Amino acid sequence: MTDFAAMNAPVIEEFRANSGKVGGMFADAPLILVHHFGAKSGTERIAPLVYFADGDRLFIFASKGGSPENPAWYHNLLAHPEVTVEVGEETFPVRATVLEGAERDEVYTKQAAVQPQFGAYQEKTDRLIPVVELVRQ
Repeated sequence: MTDFAAMNAPVIEEFRANSGKVGGMFADAPLILVHHFGAKSGTERIAPLVYFADGDRLFIFASKGGSPENPAWYHNLLAHPEVTVEVGEETFPVRATVLEGAERDEVYTKQAAVQPQFGAYQEKTDRLIPVVELVRQ
């Protein structure tokens, strides 16, 4: 079993030390830190995720690299949608809202255009990868 907390810790530290910029697999990708709470445990966790900004709107994608199941953070956001995010040096509250239908498809297509790996993730799995809007509160 992957220890995501241990894997994410250096990314989170680098993000905070460099105003939201990191190297490695996230180099040159827009990164957001999503604070979320375990659906069952209530334990706070932080997920560094690639996001897409469209004007003032922020979106994240439950791709999990195209695996057959959604990531744990997605289930946590469904259970506890009121969370906090960090973008660059700014921290603010948001409400996670899952997009559906044509709106979901439009945003996912835009993301795949700027980050082509997201198109590959969708092709790799039979599930429809959820798109979550993070609405500033």
